[in-house]
Amino acid sequence: MKAPQGATIGRYLVRTRIAYFSMEIALRAEMHTYSGGLGVLAGDTARSAADLELPMVFVTLISRRGYLRQEIGRDGRQIEHDDPWDPTAFAVPLRVKVALPIGGREVWIRPWLYELHGALQHRVPVLLLDTDLAENDPADRSITNSLYGQGDSYRLQQEIVLGIGGIRVLQALGFTIQTYHMNEGHAALLSLDLLRRNALPTDETQAGGLRYAVGPVRDRCVFTTHTPVEAGHDRFSYDLVSKQLGDYIDIDQLKLLAGPDHMNMTHLALKLSGYVNGVANRHAETTTRMFPGYRVRSITNGIHLPTWAHLSFAKLFNRHFPSWGFDPEMMVRADQLPDEEVWQAHQSAKSELITTVMARTHVKLSPDLPILGFARRMTSYKRPDLLFSDMARLASVSEQHPFQVVFAGKAHPADGPGRQIIQDIHRSIEQLKGRINVVFLPGYNMDLAKVLVSGTDVWLNTPVPPMEASGTSGMKAALNGGLNLSVLDGWWVEAWIEGVTGWAIGDDHADHVPTAAALYDKLGTAVLPLYYRDRGRWIWMMKQSISKVASYFNTQRMMRRYVVDAYVAAGLK
Repeated sequence: MKAPQGATIGRYLVRTRIAYFSMEIALRAEMHTYSGGLGVLAGDTARSAADLELPMVFVTLISRRGYLRQEIGRDGRQIEHDDPWDPTAFAVPLRVKVALPIGGREVWIRPWLYELHGALQHRVPVLLLDTDLAENDPADRSITNSLYGQGDSYRLQQEIVLGIGGIRVLQALGFTIQTYHMNEGHAALLSLDLLRRNALPTDETQAGGLRYAVGPVRDRCVFTTHTPVEAGHDRFSYDLVSKQLGDYIDIDQLKLLAGPDHMNMTHLALKLSGYVNGVANRHAETTTRMFPGYRVRSITNGIHLPTWAHLSFAKLFNRHFPSWGFDPEMMVRADQLPDEEVWQAHQSAKSELITTVMARTHVKLSPDLPILGFARRMTSYKRPDLLFSDMARLASVSEQHPFQVVFAGKAHPADGPGRQIIQDIHRSIEQLKGRINVVFLPGYNMDLAKVLVSGTDVWLNTPVPPMEASGTSGMKAALNGGLNLSVLDGWWVEAWIEGVTGWAIGDDHADHVPTAAALYDKLGTAVLPLYYRDRGRWIWMMKQSISKVASYFNTQRMMRRYVVDAYVAAGLK
């Protein structure tokens, strides 16, 4: 593919009033500007913004070397490689450049333009920030190369480029932005740049000794937090901040906003945002407990339906309600779809998954046995290995009601426990050979995710509650007739109707052993017996899942909520 020739930013300047900042964004599988759920959500947000013709621009990093290309060694270990992509195939460099001091040097930033087309051909611009320029010191040219590169210094440099560099690029291009939306705390320094423009006269201070007017900044900033885990919030030592930002802002003043001991990016965003939200009802409650004193609203995440519907289901939906992709409320009628058409659409998607598994692992799955799917970031709190807690009991369940399992997912290179889980899963696969077909598909990305969520019969989710912020993979499975089997956390608390949209695993607790026991019990007494003994009821549940989940948990609804609740409240008129 070639990038569009003659692309220009001019057509967007008059109308665009909202800027959405995200460290990562999944625009297409070939553009390695994302690592997982945060980026996929940002991409779906941009797609719905284009569909709804919202006056938005999206700002991210170019990440030329990607996140990581995953290889699995013979011993089951994850091996990480760079995952480069060619920006010239999809985007065009813009002529504007801005400079800002980082680490005592002047660092130049150039934006690339990617144009995302909506259902009605409206376009939204995505700006990819790039420091790989001849003007820069060799050490600075790599700042925007690797998504989530290792080391606090490198990460802080990236967040300076995203937040401060991003806001200045927008100004240099001629945008007049009224509302800034920070997708997670990585972009919080943009609010600090706005604050510096609201310095009080030298003889005035606000309560607590702050020498800046906070109100005008809060009126313009929206902050969405996704991390219910305290360790997941970026923190940087003030010594490092001083080294990288110099005299950009007085450190004593920064401590009043970002915390006394470290610059906590979440605290900074909370202090300087007029609208703050979590990404599910329960997540908002968890965040409020983590950060008392702030009002945290809830806008539950969704998915962009046309992006995640398998072709067989898209054709089915087109035949029965043609406007489903643009007006997802129409999906509430999916419970009236003919049983045979739903089952055939699912079997087509399942066949593609079986073909993919065979091509990648040389393991032949059966179209007649149910497939359980688990695919997401491999990290401890998501408990990918919970299914293997009691191998004897797992095998016993399978002897009564045979099933197959497909895993996929990457661990961050610095996440030792997550990398160990991948190796442990491969050991379990070996132990179960001849009894249960379990496969692990390397190289998890958008394309593989779509095959997985559409081809599995049961989508498994086992996080330690309340550590799941939202989770959108289960929404994608439901859109394609998959039934969720999940711990009651994140979005599933809102979507779960036992025996209708899927099943809950256990009670609301974090204990490993009883959760595993509840998983085996639900599989052996409810899920698998229904699949084998009552196909009519199973298909009925598939249709209930599609209608009740897809009609609500979509990014069209989500973005309408942001417009009304966040952007209007933040000053958009």
